[in-house]
Amino acid sequence: MSGGGTETPVTCEAAQGASGGKKRDSLGTPGVAHLIIKDLGEIHSRLLDHRPVTQGEIRYFVKEFEEKRGLRELRVLQNLKNMIQETNERMLPKCRETMQNSLEEALQRLQAANDSICRLQQREQEQKKVINEHLTASEKRRLLQWEEFMKEQPQHRAEVDEEHRRAMERLREQYATMEKDLAKFSTF
Repeated sequence: MSGGGTETPVTCEAAQGASGGKKRDSLGTPGVAHLIIKDLGEIHSRLLDHRPVTQGEIRYFVKEFEEKRGLRELRVLQNLKNMIQETNERMLPKCRETMQNSLEEALQRLQAANDSICRLQQREQEQKKVINEHLTASEKRRLLQWEEFMKEQPQHRAEVDEEHRRAMERLREQYATMEKDLAKFSTF
């Protein structure tokens, strides 16, 4: 690990070092308790205190970022900032102006197209009105002609019936004459 903490090995020798290699003293002596607490503190700091490791990693990251990259990210960010400023100051107003001009032109064209469509619809409605008037007048004429036709039908029927009756009379007379002529020849 790269970091800044010092490491000391944890062994039971530290507890024995105070007694000088003799058998362990009882835990009740003040020197032994002090050594045990010291060892526990070191174990605790190694297991649970990550500040030295974290500080070492932070130092390594800053060194890597600043030295090896040579402030490249700062230049990239500065370029982005300049590009955004240029866009806001120059390009955006031009785009707005162009868009407004184009929109005004498009609006004018749409209005002209709308006016043309309204005129066409009005003409079409007028034509439909004229056609409907013509159709209703024509329908009325046809109804009058039909009524006249129907009024004349009984008279025509009477004429046809009379003509039929006369034709039947002529045919009867003709057949009667033919029967008489046949009767003359049947005597043979």
